Amino acid sequence: MTTVLDQLREMTTVVADTGEVAAVKTYQPVDCTTNPSLVLAAMKDPASEALVSAEIGIGRDKGLDAKAVADTLTVAIGAKLTELVPGRVSTEVDARLSFDTQGSVARARDIVADYAARGVGKDRILIKLASTWEGIRAAEILQDEGVDCNLTLLFSMAQAVACADAGAFLISPFVGRITDWYKKAEGRDSYAPDEDPGVKSVRGIYDYYKSNGIKTVVMGASFRNTDQIKALAGCDNLTIAPKLLDALAADTSDLPRVLSPDAATGMAPIKMDEAQFRWDMNADAMATEKLAEGIRNFDKDHNTLIALIADRMAA
Repeated sequence: MTTVLDQLREMTTVVADTGEVAAVKTYQPVDCTTNPSLVLAAMKDPASEALVSAEIGIGRDKGLDAKAVADTLTVAIGAKLTELVPGRVSTEVDARLSFDTQGSVARARDIVADYAARGVGKDRILIKLASTWEGIRAAEILQDEGVDCNLTLLFSMAQAVACADAGAFLISPFVGRITDWYKKAEGRDSYAPDEDPGVKSVRGIYDYYKSNGIKTVVMGASFRNTDQIKALAGCDNLTIAPKLLDALAADTSDLPRVLSPDAATGMAPIKMDEAQFRWDMNADAMATEKLAEGIRNFDKDHNTLIALIADRMAA
């Protein structure tokens, strides 16, 4: 019998929201992604232990500090993942650089150079940047240099419009985190899929992009349940955690296509400059709070990763 996951793959590029080698081998996604949280998980993955130990050893021999080893380990894991997927691996710029355009560009160039030294071309990677105004400007510079970018922590139409204007290769609107905020704000336990604020946000962004011939890839992310995924069937890309991939693979119900370029409503272009972007973000409490929270949490996980590596290096 055809599973929901099989049906989804017929209309959407499925990305594995994991950096664990074993999981990528199991689910065989087209693309995969990394961030500090996922690299932390990969460090506990037995299938990655040899790679982790080797990279820490190399860093120790070179006299690198734990932060530098965290940087090289992230790329080493990404390089390994490029051997397992036919598409792209996203690699994140440090969250602490989220409001530093030039710092983000410099770090991105270092990531590209590290991949190149490992035999991985820039056509196999995406540089992940937070969808701040400064992060979007960094993406604009990098895209002009032929380095494709994934704009993450995206919660609003203002961010989506600015990313499109910058020529970003891909955006990652966070479905579940939007829903989490509205559940708390509205005192709700759940939403029907068509009423789900996270689902509605991605549908609106998808419609805007397709209505205006925007080539930037829309990749829904941060799902809480399979209903949210099914409600976005047909979206360009969807990045899905292993436990939800399991659930989709066990489901043999019919999956109707929900999103299609042919169904675009013809939304008018939106003008977006820095002043408008900052005003729109200020007016959107959810987007402002979730963006800030996401940056803090990525930075926290990055610091945890550095501390864990420091302990390993000292052992």
